[in-house]
Amino acid sequence: MKFKKIILGCIVLMLFACKQRTIVNEEVTAPKNVILLIGDGMGLSQVSSAFYFKESSPNFARFKHIGLIKTSSSREDITDSGAGATAFACGVKTYNGAIGVADDSTDVENLVEIISSKKIKSGLISTSSITHATPAAFYAHNISRRSTEEIALDLAQSDVDFFAGGGIRYFNNRSDEKNLLNELKEKDFTIDTTALSDFSVIQSYSKAAYLLADRHMPKASEGRGDYLAKATELAIQFLSKDEENPNFFMMVEGSQIDWGGHANDGEYLVSELIDFDDAIGKALDFAEQDGNTLVIVTADHETGGFTLASTIKKREDGSEYSDYNDLSMTFSTNGHSATLIPVFAFGPGSEEFIGVYENTDIFEKILKTTKWGKED
Repeated sequence: MKFKKIILGCIVLMLFACKQRTIVNEEVTAPKNVILLIGDGMGLSQVSSAFYFKESSPNFARFKHIGLIKTSSSREDITDSGAGATAFACGVKTYNGAIGVADDSTDVENLVEIISSKKIKSGLISTSSITHATPAAFYAHNISRRSTEEIALDLAQSDVDFFAGGGIRYFNNRSDEKNLLNELKEKDFTIDTTALSDFSVIQSYSKAAYLLADRHMPKASEGRGDYLAKATELAIQFLSKDEENPNFFMMVEGSQIDWGGHANDGEYLVSELIDFDDAIGKALDFAEQDGNTLVIVTADHETGGFTLASTIKKREDGSEYSDYNDLSMTFSTNGHSATLIPVFAFGPGSEEFIGVYENTDIFEKILKTTKWGKED
């Protein structure tokens, strides 16, 4: 009987130890920071192009946890960027063209609004105007993505701590003659309209803004350089600088992958995709060193029906054949498509992003892994 009691006691102790270990692990694996990178218009073929056309190893190869999302909007099978980004930022399906509102046009709380009450900082970066559909969904509420001046006003009144992109005209060349740059300064922003600065320049400031183009940033191939990677690195440094409050959420958009797809311009698309991959590398480098950062890479939708196809060639006798060693970039549409979109995740909580699920689940999974949605 004594022997049986000893065995039973050991089993109870083992079970208790396992339970305790599970609880500890949950605490350790909750990410403190989230970097969400959105390649606008980026489907699997766009991602694949980096493996064939980038001279170095793509940063996409560094991910171990990969899933797929369904991207339809609330009313249509094929989404636009407004509805797609609202799904990520607010966790709801809405109609195409909407920004931060539900299908019934009512405002929906976004990630930036949720975390600002918890003293978690936020940053937004884009290669388009900062008022464009994707970044706008993380701070604005509007029934139309076309209401650019109203969206700019929402940004000036938001709790965003860092942003970089184009679109200065929507702040200081407005139809209502307001100069929102003054409003941003009143909210403690330091504003640069010429170029990204070194971190040492903005280290002592509480908020930083870069408005570097009248409307959209130039193409990567036409003078933008490594802006996206530099802005990503600068934002990470800025948002994590305070020892007492180092946690943050940031969204980085490679906007013009989408525009290359709309134009059916393969070279434009691939150059933007490779540029976006460089920004992914900056996020992953920080996450690997930090150990408390979740990196998520995905897209709102695919654009262009892009395909890496074999090149059709002719033999001497005039007959055609497919050269499987020579890739051609082809397109099936100049609009968006309904294809499933890949999701890549790295860091604590990345296992949550495996599987096939709705685009709104990106929002839910971020809140679940970070526990940001819980009441304090």
